[in-house]
Amino acid sequence: MAERSTRQRAAVVAALTESMRFVSARHLHRSLSEAGTGVGRTTVYRVLRYLEAAGRIDVVQVQGGERLFRLRGRQGHRHHLICRLCRVSRPVDASSVERWAVEVAGERGFSAVEHTVELVGVCASCHAGHPVTSSS
Repeated sequence: MAERSTRQRAAVVAALTESMRFVSARHLHRSLSEAGTGVGRTTVYRVLRYLEAAGRIDVVQVQGGERLFRLRGRQGHRHHLICRLCRVSRPVDASSVERWAVEVAGERGFSAVEHTVELVGVCASCHAGHPVTSSS
């Protein structure tokens, strides 16, 4: 069973690696199915939860409550500005947010605090009527 789980986890990670955008679990499952990879929807969600707990993916929640996932780069935890239409993302400097989170937590006696900052809008290409396209 562990071997199967490893193969399925590798398939989900590979699909995330190929995507240049934040993607939904539903999109990942559809992409894997279309590629002929036998990974069930429940397994996709389970792998995403594992990757999130391991700090290997960034997760954002967009309008309507849908969660989107993106493999983390070498730089670790980052914040992104995400287009709600085409889902292209751009990293943003959020050092002030990071300092604020540590400061607020420390003032209240908290440690090991996690936070989520979601910046969602419409990119210039979509605003101009020319959404960015990619293979994802």
